[in-house]
Amino acid sequence: MNALALIAKTQSLIASGDIVAAEAALVELADTEGDQALMVVLEQLPPKDILAVIREYDNSKESVINLLVSPEQFARAVVIEKQYKDLTRTHFRGMMNAIIFREDADPIEFLTAIGDLEGGAEALADYFSEKWSRVEAFARTGTFETVEDDGDILSESALLGSAYIKPRVEEDEVADQDWMQLAWILRHKLPDLFIEMLLVLRAKARAHDLGLSEEEGSDEDDNKVETSATDRGQATPAARDSDEESAI
Repeated sequence: MNALALIAKTQSLIASGDIVAAEAALVELADTEGDQALMVVLEQLPPKDILAVIREYDNSKESVINLLVSPEQFARAVVIEKQYKDLTRTHFRGMMNAIIFREDADPIEFLTAIGDLEGGAEALADYFSEKWSRVEAFARTGTFETVEDDGDILSESALLGSAYIKPRVEEDEVADQDWMQLAWILRHKLPDLFIEMLLVLRAKARAHDLGLSEEEGSDEDDNKVETSATDRGQATPAARDSDEESAI
């Protein structure tokens, strides 16, 4: 099957909600024609279709798609992940961890690619949304222990002033391939992006405290799908409208 035919087949399967079959078709291409052939196809798939496939990560096995998706392709998919109603961000964090911390990958390349896009800082804030207080403690004290964080929240200027301080903990002390390590990399390797993300995270936390939803006052919610279906690989935002153009 040539590349164009496979792309059409993959998009058709994704639009119908059959994510498992779409991934199987891509994996078969890599098995029969090699990783380079798959990379050519991935370059031509819109971000929403790549997202639909990589979002169905499985920690028990490695996915060839997850292993080959580039930082730029991944970033374009990440910034539209909010189309899914994943209120706990469970699948989002798992997907991020599986790809950013994959073997031989450079997390900084992936994070930089995300930060370079509009909506990138918001996507990273969503990733940390369940860990807001501990990320704030890390910004203030350099550790994730909230018991040490007994002062006021740092202002933006104070954050900028402390952006390049020596780490209180080393990366290998928090190398969990999860949110702590990601926060450490952001603060100590990409401080500008860390500050931008934290300011967005604070705004989300304030909205939550006021009882406001992120979509209140907008019709953005109409374009989302419930993860009760997407988490089983049975639906995707693209399936709501097969003619939808890529958001990027």
